[in-house]
This record gives sequence, structure tokens and C-alpha cells, in this order.
Amino acid sequence: MPEGGHALLIGNSRWHWAVDAPRGWCFEHTQPEPCRLDQVDLIGWAAVGPVPDHPRLSQSRRIGLADVPLQGLPPWLGVDRALAGCAAWRAANPLTQDGLLVADAGTVLSLTRVRADGSFAGGQLAAGFGLQLRAMASGTRDLPHPEKLGSLPRDLFPQLTVEAMQRGAVQSLLGLLLEAQHQCGWPLWLCGGDAPLLHDQLRARGADVRHAPDLVMEGLVALLS
Repeated sequence: MPEGGHALLIGNSRWHWAVDAPRGWCFEHTQPEPCRLDQVDLIGWAAVGPVPDHPRLSQSRRIGLADVPLQGLPPWLGVDRALAGCAAWRAANPLTQDGLLVADAGTVLSLTRVRADGSFAGGQLAAGFGLQLRAMASGTRDLPHPEKLGSLPRDLFPQLTVEAMQRGAVQSLLGLLLEAQHQCGWPLWLCGGDAPLLHDQLRARGADVRHAPDLVMEGLVALLS
């Protein structure tokens, strides 16, 4: 692979880049940047979000489910979930338990189970942090549209409406992840843009969780290396 090559995952709201640098892969997360495609050596790409019409996005370089070495992947599964699950499974081997859980906290929070033999074992989907806030604002008359979150409100039961929305959205995601791990008993791998909001909160509640922020992109570049 030539040094300086780029890989791209087109997400629902952001584009995720991997850059082959002299000291190893570097990962960047940006707003959609179709013009950047004209300036890079794109060696491979995948998508779960809208794909622009661009000559660099050749189907011959697209990574799909058939390229991910997990067993039993259904054809409707998002390739980002497959890539994250495969990367965690490879990194965790040999597993000391029956499998693992992978949570990708992005626009949608996806929870994916992978058995110790590398087979897909189902999962769950829920609206992510930002999507919950936008849904509350757009689906009601008086709730405000969210602003960028600087830090999570300290109060568990805030008085301010915006903080109550933020705290409620986070608590719903924490509850989903904690209950899933309680029911399954497998270690949890956490990635995605909202993972920092959740990681410390999960650890404080006794969850067996590992934060691997670039898990999806690590899965993508492993297939291209």
C-alpha cells in the first residue's frame, strides 16, 4: 500500500478518514468533504450514509459485507457494524468468554454481538444522543433545538430544559448498554463520536467496558492492508 493512501467511511452525518502516515494510520472525522476526494489517493471506501456522485468513489474499491470475515452476516446489516465487530473480535482473541458486545455510539447507537467463533449474534439499534435531542425539538412545540454539548450536566435531575434533555438522552443510552451487558454477560467494546460521553459513566456503574474510539476505521484499514 502506498504511503499517504487514504481510506474513507461515509457515515450518516460525518465522513471518517484513515490516512497512512509514516508512523502508522491516523484517523480523522470531518463533515462531508467531497472536494477532498480530488486531493487524495483513495485506496478503499465504505458507506452507510449518502454517497455523492464522484469518480473517485469507484465500486471496485468499495468494501462491503462480503469482504468482512465474520460468519452469518445478514445482507441488511450496516457495514460499519460489521467492521467494528470484526475489529473487536480480532483484537480480543483469544476470547475468555462466549463473545463480545460492540457499541458504536454515533448518529444511531448500534449494539452488535459477536460470538467467540466470529459469528454475528444479533444486536439492537437506538437513536443516538444528538438524534434524540433533534427528535425532541422537532417533534414538539416548546422544546429547544440542541446546541453543541460542552459537558454533561452534573445534576441527575436538571432544572434547565436543555440540560434535562441532554441528561435524559444520555441516561437512556446508558440504560440500554447496561441492561444489554447484564442480560448477555459479555464484555463491551465502545466506539463512536459519543463514546466519551458514555465511557466514564459506564465504568462508574461497574460495566466491563473498553473504549476503542477508532474501531470501525481499524476494521476498514485491516481489510485494505
